[in-house]
Parts: sequence; C-alpha cells; structure tokens
Amino acid sequence: MNLAQPSRPSPAVIPACSSPPPVASPSTASLRTRLLAAADQAKRKLQQLTTMSPSLSHDAAHPANRSHDDPTIRHPGNVYINVQGAFIVDDEPRTPESPESDYEHEHGSKDIRLPNHTAVVSHIAVDIGGSLAKLVYFSRDPTSKELGGRLNFLKFETARIDECIDFLRKLKLKYEIINGSRPSDLCVMATGGGAFKYYDEIKGALEVEVVREDEMECLIIGLDFFITEIPHEVFTYSQEEPMRFIAARPNIYPYLLVNIGSGVSMVKVSGPRQYERVGGTSLGGGTLWGLLSLLTGARTFEDMLSLAERGDNTAVDMLVGDIYGSGYGKIGLKSTTIASSFGKVYKMKRQAEQEAEDTGNLKEDSSQEHGRSFKSEDISKSLLYAVSNNIGQIAYLHAEKHNLEHIYFGGSFIGGHPQTMHTLSYAIKFWSKGEKQAYFLRHEGYLGSVGAFLKRQPRNWGRRNSVDGRPATAASSSSAEDPTKR
Repeated sequence: MNLAQPSRPSPAVIPACSSPPPVASPSTASLRTRLLAAADQAKRKLQQLTTMSPSLSHDAAHPANRSHDDPTIRHPGNVYINVQGAFIVDDEPRTPESPESDYEHEHGSKDIRLPNHTAVVSHIAVDIGGSLAKLVYFSRDPTSKELGGRLNFLKFETARIDECIDFLRKLKLKYEIINGSRPSDLCVMATGGGAFKYYDEIKGALEVEVVREDEMECLIIGLDFFITEIPHEVFTYSQEEPMRFIAARPNIYPYLLVNIGSGVSMVKVSGPRQYERVGGTSLGGGTLWGLLSLLTGARTFEDMLSLAERGDNTAVDMLVGDIYGSGYGKIGLKSTTIASSFGKVYKMKRQAEQEAEDTGNLKEDSSQEHGRSFKSEDISKSLLYAVSNNIGQIAYLHAEKHNLEHIYFGGSFIGGHPQTMHTLSYAIKFWSKGEKQAYFLRHEGYLGSVGAFLKRQPRNWGRRNSVDGRPATAASSSSAEDPTKR
C-alpha cells in the first residue's frame, strides 16, 4: 500500500465577476493539458527530492519558501500529517528547544514520533476540562539530521490555567525554531468546557486565532485516530497479562467509549463521526479527587493514586467472606468480593464506641479519633475501587443495552494505573461473562486534544482515513458540551 503523502489538488479559482470563465479553444485546451502535466511531473520530482534531502525538506517546508497561494499559509495548520512509520517514543530524549522545563506540569504520556512528516504544522490543541488542561503540539528538532518530528503531550491543572497559557505564549515565540513556522501563523484549536470559559483569556494573551471545537466530536476523532493509526497504542489489561496490545481491526464500529474525567460520559459510536451520548454518571474522577482531598493528606491526583497503590482495601471494605465466612458459590461470589464499600468503617466505629461505653472512656471526639485510625492508603484504595466498580458496571449495562461488544475506556482518571484498569476490566468481564472486552489506551487522557488537533486536517489524510472531514452526526442533542466530561 502506498502510504506516501497524497498530492493536494489545486483549487479552482473563479474571478470575482458575474460572467462565466471563457471557454478555451481546442489549441488552448491542449496547451493547458501539457502545462498541467509538466507541472504535475515537476511537483512529483520535488516531492522525491524533499524526501531524500533533509536540508531541502526543511527549506521546502518553511513558509518563507512557499507560494502565497498555498492554502497552508492562508489557513495555518491545514496540512497532511504523514503517519507512515509512526511509533510511540519510549527512550528518546525530548526536543531540546521545547520550553517545557520552565513549568509545573505532568508529562505522563509518551510522545509519538512521525519520522516521515516534513510539512509545517502551525497549530496546537488544548482540551480544558474541570480538573486538567491537556495540550498537544507538533515539534521537530532543528539540530537533527533526521526528518520528521513528534507529537508532544502535556497536561496542567486547570486551577493553574495561567501557567498553561504562559506556556502557550512562550511556545508561540519559539515555534519558528521548533516547528519551522512563523509565530503569526499559530492557531489554537480548543475544546472542552474551558475552551469557552477561558476563550477571551487565551485569545487576549496569545493574540492568535482560537477555534473552539465540539467536545464529543473531538473525543471520537481522537479515539478513532489512536485505534487505526498508532501501533502499540490500544491494549487489554488483566493481572495474568498486564498489557496485550491489539492490532487495528478492519472495522472498528460500533463501540462504546467510556470517557472518565471529572464526571463520566458513555458514548455509542456507530461510524466515523456518528455518535450518541447514551449515558453517564457524576461519580467520576472528580468524586475520587474531592473525597480523598477531604479524607487524606494527598494534594494531587497522582499522590492519591500512589496512596491507593500501597493500600489494603480489606481494612475498610466489607467482603463477602466477612458476611458468610467464605464465598457464596451458588451465585458466583468469591469470599474476596466487595459486599459493601467502606462497610467496615461504621461497624468498627460502633464496636469502638461500645467498648468505650463499657469501660467508661467514651469521649465526644471519639468518632474523630476513630476516623484517624484508618490509614490513608487503605481509604484511597477502597474509594478507588468503589468509583471504578461503579463505572465498570454502568458501562456494562449500557453496552448490553445497545448490543456493543467493544468498550474503550478513556480519560485522565485512568492514568495508566494498574488497579484502576484491572477493576474496570474485571467488572466488564464479570458482568458480561466474558462476552465483552474492555480496552485501554496509552494516551487515554488526550482523546479530546488530539481530536481537536486533527480537526485542522483535510479530507482522508490518514492511512486508514481515520478522519474523513465530514460533518459529525450526533444523535444526542447534548453532544455539543458534556457537563460530566472534564
């Protein structure tokens, strides 16, 4: 299959007048045909030279060397992304010209190398939710002899949105060095609730075009891109086989997307940009973050996940074995199955109060002292399980209702955390009796921002046409702005 960058047809230019263009005579038409053929041959030759020569590739890609009629100059960012040979970076150093080191941000996801993409990319994308702002931008190392560049992934806390905007400002100033484009060409593709909330602030600080994109549509475009275009991106998870990567299927539809941000959205996807939000829940990442902020000393979401990783939920949760003394095999419940999240807390509290009454040592603040007797690690794991189990069961019910076998989990709540993925995967497998499959992604938190990034692409740019440029078809009127996805 020829995966080379496709040639872009020249747009027909019609003079601004009421009369139609003149009809060419046979001799004129013949001459025009020969000229077009010669121009096409020269264009193909230039593309071959561009591929062979790094220096020529850079010069040809630079805006200063392009014709004023080039649509990538009139509409910065409208370029073909060459995904041939794309791979996720595991060990390579980051682009040295990137201004990231000046900021407090999270760089939890690996960059994606695009070794065969040489054209200028003059836009960046940001998905601003209630908790996190996720940023995607393209860069190339001007000191490297290798062609291509990479997609960079960063996230900031939305509470520190000023730092994110300041990062964008400095990125704009350095874009000519990083990406071979002029700062004046920069365009910001924004999605999420923050695209509206912080629109004036971003536009005023950067003085560039800010394009707001539909949140749900961006999620679907981003997920389709990862499923169809990036090797070693999608995987299944189990304790027996932690990461089993899944090759792209010829037909990925239909499927259910469960996007877990501050809240949870569940979206049935029937085809390219054909989707319907079928449900969701307000008990998502924001619930876990908020409650653990009150119950533990953790300050960041990563701290909370770290606590949960070291915790023992059996010190807090009531298990089937605590009730029956063993499993309940008749209905398929193991002794280790959680019967009641935080179920032991009240029981142990009542026991402690009873003992205090019997000994005459009951105090007014005894309940607070009792609460401090539970470890933050155990509380964190119990609550993580409670939220994850709830999401997993609701996801199964929607998949069952709509006859969907494939369930993709996205959103920053997952964060590559093994316990979260195991809980979600186990819930789907348990409730569906193995008939449905849960899938995860290495860039699960960047579906929206990648989708917004790709909205600047023209029709049929990918290897498998993962973005087709057609208007989205949303069966749900609530798709434009989802209050639960942050």
